Amino acid sequence: MQTRSLYAAIDLGSNSFRLEIGQMDVGQLRHVEYIKETVRQGNGLDADRNLTLEAMERGWDCLARFGERIAGFKANQVRAVATQTLREARNRDVFLAKAKQILGFPIEVIAGREEARLIYLGVSAPAPTI
Repeated sequence: MQTRSLYAAIDLGSNSFRLEIGQMDVGQLRHVEYIKETVRQGNGLDADRNLTLEAMERGWDCLARFGERIAGFKANQVRAVATQTLREARNRDVFLAKAKQILGFPIEVIAGREEARLIYLGVSAPAPTI
């Protein structure tokens, strides 16, 4: 599939990772595909606030599948963000270094305020066409 007009948003949440793909069509973003996988990274934080190896592996496995799906996308077509669990994880750099390599795109750990702003934009925007 030609990827020129496709865009991907990836959310690395505490419970689930999500991949949303949309296509720009006459100035409107049209929904193409949505993939959600339960990874439960939040449950993988130990008493010292470090992600366990098992939690990291669940995340990396999921991102490998997402990476296969968005192979061929350019950097300006993908935004990947991580939220609460990776904000808290003391060893997030270990997870993120390998995650970026696996996914093929950078992952931004966003502040809670930015997370709230993006959620607001998402719920207040007109529904994309299907």
